[in-house]
Amino acid sequence: MIRYIRWCAYFCAALLVALLVNVARVQVWESASYGANPANKRPVIERYAEPRGDILVDGRPVTGSRDSRQLLRYERTYRNGPLYAPVTGFSSQTYGTSFVERAEDGILAGTDPGLSAFPLWYELSRGRPAGGNAVTTVRAAVQLAAYKGLAGKSGAVAAVEPATGRILALVSSPSYDPALLSGTGTRVKAAWARLNADPTKPMLNRALRETYPPGSTFKIVTAAAALDAGVVTDVDAPTETPDPYPLPGTSTLLPNAGTGCQDASMADAVQWSCNTVMAKIGVQVGLRGMVEAAGRFGFNDDGLRVPSWVSRSNFDTDMSQDQLALSSIGQFNTKATPLQMAMVAAAVANGGELYSPYLVERTTQDDGDQVRRGSLRSMGRAMNPATALRLQQLMVKVVENGTGRNAAIPGAVVGGKTGTAQHGVGNAGTPYAWFISWAKTEGAPLPAVAVAVVVEDASADRGEVSGNLAAAPIARSVMEAALKH
Repeated sequence: MIRYIRWCAYFCAALLVALLVNVARVQVWESASYGANPANKRPVIERYAEPRGDILVDGRPVTGSRDSRQLLRYERTYRNGPLYAPVTGFSSQTYGTSFVERAEDGILAGTDPGLSAFPLWYELSRGRPAGGNAVTTVRAAVQLAAYKGLAGKSGAVAAVEPATGRILALVSSPSYDPALLSGTGTRVKAAWARLNADPTKPMLNRALRETYPPGSTFKIVTAAAALDAGVVTDVDAPTETPDPYPLPGTSTLLPNAGTGCQDASMADAVQWSCNTVMAKIGVQVGLRGMVEAAGRFGFNDDGLRVPSWVSRSNFDTDMSQDQLALSSIGQFNTKATPLQMAMVAAAVANGGELYSPYLVERTTQDDGDQVRRGSLRSMGRAMNPATALRLQQLMVKVVENGTGRNAAIPGAVVGGKTGTAQHGVGNAGTPYAWFISWAKTEGAPLPAVAVAVVVEDASADRGEVSGNLAAAPIARSVMEAALKH
């Protein structure tokens, strides 16, 4: 009898060991796959069981949370949603997150280990700290000036602080209200379908994700390349450029939009935006020199993060001479985001040194204690300091007595460059109006802001589309707001 009892005990012990092994398998080896299984609703329920942390502008939250009293309890709310959508992105219980909501999701959702001095305690207790906050570099007055300036027209504005890389404004128009996507159900799905089907693309962040031919604003890059390479040593010397200019190796003639470009100097070519002179200078710099110069400004960089990813701005690395001529005046395959062109203006304004743009100043716990701080990061010298000083002088002449007079601000020093970029089959599309600029108060050691504006509104009269008419007034209001702040 004792022997049978012993065998029964062995059998029960084996069953217990098998049970423990299976529990360990489920809780250790298989836990990740079970947790990721779409049928497992617990992670989603836990994610929305507490209010989400906030995104702050000028110290004030532009986001919030609403108790929906549903299974997924807290929904995201937005203050002035369309104004800040290119900054915040959306946080949706149905469609996930985007932009800062996505880049700082761990902080905002309360899952980042940096939110607690004892993260292991939360792991063991299956709890989590309250969601933290993301403090942005955006200035409310600058953002509002850019948004009002576009006034619903298709386009974008990017404004940065040249000495640090802080993004002061990031506007894309037309915009949308992220609150439409916050919850669940047919209302949210209908809003998602409607926004994605809208031909004006309100959910496209044009400031970060859309690339445009930069047109004549790219001539600043070409001028910097020429001065750094020694191709141009005297900006006031005649360049012996015909008008029109025969594109190398072709019978195609490149014209100018205005007059007075025959044999013009580089200074006059920047001031009056002469295509012929700058195309010829780009060819003289050469493909390798132009590619290297564009790269120093941030072109062809796949890794730019602000912290959201930014579309790659392009300057081709393999071109014929005629293509290089067109690329040097911002045409052919040259493409840039508005943020990229703001970086070009910022590099000139900052004496040639370019700082990587960033949007999150710091992240904090819900009580305000700092978790991480955004760091200044130099991307190196885009040009020599002497070149930057010379370009500052040329850009000031554009505003004072050139193609960009609509950007002038009384009591301030303003430098700018206009651009009217052709696009479409046979350049049949309505030209994009560009303006890049920087500004400082008189007597200030450094410019306080650098701005890029692009207006692509298809309803505009083709004859009236120019950087000075459509884009420069917007840049002026943005710079005025930044200088007042």
